[in-house]
Amino acid sequence: MPRVSVLLPVKDAEDTLSAALDSMVRQSEEDFEILAIDDGSSDSSPEILRALASEDSRIRFLPSNGTGIVGALNLGLEKSGAHLVARMDADDLSHPDRLQTQLEFLDSHPEVGLVSCAVEHWITDEKSRPGYAAYVDWTNELRHDADIRLRRFVESPFAHPSVVFRKKLCERLGGYRDGFFPEDYELWLRWMESGVPMEKIPKVLLRWRDHDDRLSRRDERYSTDAFYQMKLSYLQRWLERHNPFHPEVKVWGAGRVTRRRVRFLEEDGVVVAGYYDVDPRKTGTPREGLTVQSIEEIPSPGEEFIVAMVGARGGRQKIASHLLNLGYREGMDFILAA
Repeated sequence: MPRVSVLLPVKDAEDTLSAALDSMVRQSEEDFEILAIDDGSSDSSPEILRALASEDSRIRFLPSNGTGIVGALNLGLEKSGAHLVARMDADDLSHPDRLQTQLEFLDSHPEVGLVSCAVEHWITDEKSRPGYAAYVDWTNELRHDADIRLRRFVESPFAHPSVVFRKKLCERLGGYRDGFFPEDYELWLRWMESGVPMEKIPKVLLRWRDHDDRLSRRDERYSTDAFYQMKLSYLQRWLERHNPFHPEVKVWGAGRVTRRRVRFLEEDGVVVAGYYDVDPRKTGTPREGLTVQSIEEIPSPGEEFIVAMVGARGGRQKIASHLLNLGYREGMDFILAA
């Protein structure tokens, strides 16, 4: 039995596949298998996989007949022979000591169910993407389980191809689910909801390629609304357990887009008692059923629970700083969700 199974789904990746696989076969940790699952490629990816598998017995080629990434990943889980599972994508590069570092961490921390690592934002088409670069910086700063849990409703806290997890979690809590949501983020939220500890090694062990053709930019399951609809359903259940004023909350952020997304919470039974906003043009009672207060009217801690849903760059840090200065406690008096 190999020490770790590497799941590598492939879809029309002939230009990057060989380099990605080469970065894995050159790992300092040698006791692994690579399950390369072809998801119905129409280019030369299957031929590349067959050729490389014939040269290295650790590479196993698995056709999945184009069932999609969730089907490909679950096929890999089904066929994996190790107790640990690592993810890798066909257009990224792993550092030579990635697997060894992550496996040693899990060996020395048996209570941890999943470990990730810091990643490098790797732009290969010379386009500036400050939004995604800021996201990578944010996720790299989330290192320990407590911080990851507190900030998990902001964004996905892990780069999917950077994780290694214990296969028994899939057997106990289920593997990847198919639906109108990002399959990796849903998996992290579901496992964290069940109490699985997760950590991140603060060392860059993966070059995470950013380009226009990445699945997260082409598939509606990764749209902003899909993210919010799915994560707010998990947030609603979290609020049931942690909000002492449940089902009532106040929402920081009264813009039209935020109010539209808040409906996902309301559909799950959360009662929005009002809004806060820094923009004086939004405060007051602009229409029936909508009350917006200035942040200067936020009461002392212990009188209400605030869900912050301002997505503007830099806004999240300002909100957290303001509430902390008022004596509010993150996770007890307020939560960030954008």
